[in-house]
Amino acid sequence: MNIKIQEPVYYLEQNNEKKLFKAAAEMNLPILIKGPTGCGKTRFIEAMGEELGLKVYTVVCHDDLSSADLIGRHLINEDGTYWQDGPLTKAVREGGICYLDEIIEARKDTTVVLHSLADYRRVLPIDRTGEVIQAHPDFMLVVSYNPGYQNVLKGMKPSTKQRFISLSFSYPKAEAEIEVVIKESSVHKDIATKLVSIAGEIRQLSDSEIQEAVSTRLLIYAAKLISKGFNPYEACMHSIVESLSDEDEVLEVLEKLISLHFTN
Repeated sequence: MNIKIQEPVYYLEQNNEKKLFKAAAEMNLPILIKGPTGCGKTRFIEAMGEELGLKVYTVVCHDDLSSADLIGRHLINEDGTYWQDGPLTKAVREGGICYLDEIIEARKDTTVVLHSLADYRRVLPIDRTGEVIQAHPDFMLVVSYNPGYQNVLKGMKPSTKQRFISLSFSYPKAEAEIEVVIKESSVHKDIATKLVSIAGEIRQLSDSEIQEAVSTRLLIYAAKLISKGFNPYEACMHSIVESLSDEDEVLEVLEKLISLHFTN
């Protein structure tokens, strides 16, 4: 039987985010991470969890996320009713990082449950059981969101936001992004350089031309397809162009941009 050895999570530090994260973990401070889609927020959390020896409980937030999805609920089996902890409660009890991705997508009445965990009290009251759990010394609360999606209806309440220390992420500088693409896909440096150049040009387009900039994640997808033998132009069309827009005019602009770097 072949046993696959899991490699460490790869993350290339941009500034001093690792130092800040470790300091926050030491001082039991919650962290808010802001940054565009696919810039490495989740990968950073996974890497830090591995480095600190903490399990990461990731929750992708959405409109239907309820407080019970975070805290837990009563369930029924053949022996009767029993309580099952949600991911937030598990992290609070046992220690670990509870990571709430795209926190502004969750309902405001759901995020209120975080308040007592994100200040000096570090407790989680569970109304349905009457229990009040003191957070484990190794518990850490981390939330993230994309400021580009923030609007009046979907914004973080100031009373919630001011309970966190904040980290701002952006797409890596060209040299670093090239290194990331090569590491994640084993593609040749010339190809990685062209992919990053394409990303840089797309990111310079105005919001009226394209709503979402190309992420590092999409560049890695394209590079992986190229490493598998796909034509670079075709790989970029499938991984970058078609993923960014459905509008014919925008698709035409992006296709021409790809053609400047890779021939059809």
